[in-house]
Amino acid sequence: MDATAEINQENGFTGEIGASKIQERLQKRHQERIEDAERKKEAKASQAVEEEKGDYFFSTFNRERESIEELLSSCSGADRVVLTQRLEEATVKTNQLQKFLSDSTLFLKPYDLRQAQAALQKLQNSLAETREEGLPKKKFAFRARTKAKDKASAPASDTPPPDVGTPAGSGSSEVDGSTASEKCGFSNMNNVCLTKKAEEILKQDVLLTHLTNCKIRLFGSPSTLHLKHIDSCEILCGPVSSSVFIDQCKNSTLAFPCQQLRTHNTTDTQVYVHVTSRAIIEDCRGVSFAPFSWSYPTLEEDFAVSGLDQNLNNWSEVDDFNWLAAGTPSPNWTVIPEADRKTNWDP
Repeated sequence: MDATAEINQENGFTGEIGASKIQERLQKRHQERIEDAERKKEAKASQAVEEEKGDYFFSTFNRERESIEELLSSCSGADRVVLTQRLEEATVKTNQLQKFLSDSTLFLKPYDLRQAQAALQKLQNSLAETREEGLPKKKFAFRARTKAKDKASAPASDTPPPDVGTPAGSGSSEVDGSTASEKCGFSNMNNVCLTKKAEEILKQDVLLTHLTNCKIRLFGSPSTLHLKHIDSCEILCGPVSSSVFIDQCKNSTLAFPCQQLRTHNTTDTQVYVHVTSRAIIEDCRGVSFAPFSWSYPTLEEDFAVSGLDQNLNNWSEVDDFNWLAAGTPSPNWTVIPEADRKTNWDP
């Protein structure tokens, strides 16, 4: 074969290979376009589903919120029996709305979630204010009886009562709650054991604030419990008929039943809780949970007074408002292992 023929044959072979490669690239590019179009189609469909979920959420959320607001408005001027029934119904509906919001956090956008949380918080505040305005008589009547009793017994002793407002010293002393403050609660105390009896806190709002290295026992059923600026304390409380609010708590152990739990700015704290809705934490770390295990002789009676459902306990259902990653547990809270849970509270 001469040189020309050999070159022509080589060029022809090369041309066939080049055409084949070009064809492969065209097919690959075509397939990529099909796949890209399919992805865009799926993304569009997914976005439509998310928007549909969002529309359903807000229409349902706003409808239920307006229903609760109307129910609260109807409390004005109602007699005590009707008022109590309407407040109970509003409380149940608000808890259901809370759960609906918690179950919807996975698909809500951050801005929409914040808006819904703010609306729910405003509703909860309105519920608390309506309850406080409409049912204050027990609290004030009991305080009046307490003061009258104190006045009647005052002449029996010429020695003034000890001042327990700011206990001193590094040791631990027993302090009776009735002399601590005119308000229901304790504040600005260190290294003491504190107790309030059931009749002292019946259906009242209890506030514990600026306490360090204290042991506190609250018997009975308060309306709400507020814990603020708590450091290295052990706080046990009977069934709280509505909400427990915790803020700025660290290195502590807490135990209580309640209807709702909201915890903010709290670190390295164990919570033994019986809660009938889903607990909420925000700006927290190192918080751990276990079922409520404190017991005392009149606990069953206090549960009955509180109206809490003893058969419903969502102690391990916790919503972290700083952690919205679907399918991944929040690193800010854990469950206390069963072997490490405290069961003996009064050695």
